[in-house]
Amino acid sequence: MTQTPHFHRIGILGTGRVARALALGLAEWSGLPLMVWGRSRERAGQMGGEAAQSLAQMAEACDVIALAVSDDALSSVTAELAAVWPEDGEGFVFHVSGRSGLAPLEPLALRGAKAAAIHPAMTFTGDAPAELRRMAGARFAVTTAQADTAAIAHRLVAALGGVAVDIAEAQRPLYHAALCHAANHLVTLMAGSMDALVCAGVADGAALLAPLVRAALDNSLAMGFDALSGPLLRGDIETISGHITALERDCPELLPAYRGMAGATLDKLERVGAPPTAKLRQAVDG
Repeated sequence: MTQTPHFHRIGILGTGRVARALALGLAEWSGLPLMVWGRSRERAGQMGGEAAQSLAQMAEACDVIALAVSDDALSSVTAELAAVWPEDGEGFVFHVSGRSGLAPLEPLALRGAKAAAIHPAMTFTGDAPAELRRMAGARFAVTTAQADTAAIAHRLVAALGGVAVDIAEAQRPLYHAALCHAANHLVTLMAGSMDALVCAGVADGAALLAPLVRAALDNSLAMGFDALSGPLLRGDIETISGHITALERDCPELLPAYRGMAGATLDKLERVGAPPTAKLRQAVDG
């Protein structure tokens, strides 16, 4: 049975990693072939739709436009699109920036566009088919100002297989900080641990760490801070002191991050009613 498209024509403004994943996921929901606009006409033509001749053409032809550009370019691109927006145009425009809410889209909203911020809580590395699979079941942060706009945003998220989570405009920076703290800092944490294992003579640090950290991640998602185990929880001062001595000697570049994360863990233990001893705190702080 053929799926009835949700939208007349969808436009993708951008040709980067997120844009390519969106194009792949939304193509079947566009009644007419996707329209793509980017600084590189060649890359736009490689995304499975029709390369737009101009922003004005896209604004006229599409009832849904996704702004999949860098955060720093979002305001200028929005201004360019607003300058060619049709009189009384009521199309739906959304961006996929995590940090931004509706403010960058205000020039379009003033021209009559329905505006939304729709951020997939997912990393994008350039493998569009794999990223489309990962978006199925992923959460999408949706920020809108009207109920009818929210309904369209939720339909788009559902078309990508995702689950919409409404985030208030004022809470977008806090939302994005939480995601970056979890995902981006995790990469730094893992890289530091693998560097230390290299210093310890381990040839394949990733293979050694994988079962441990996957279990820790699963436990953390299921149990929160109750998943904590290890020497900080036990109050094992000699073990922590040994870690710091070894890091100072063999892997000093990791020591500031180790102290910082250990200190944050002790702070959390204090907040949940299991305060560390002064000696343990001193061992961590040095």
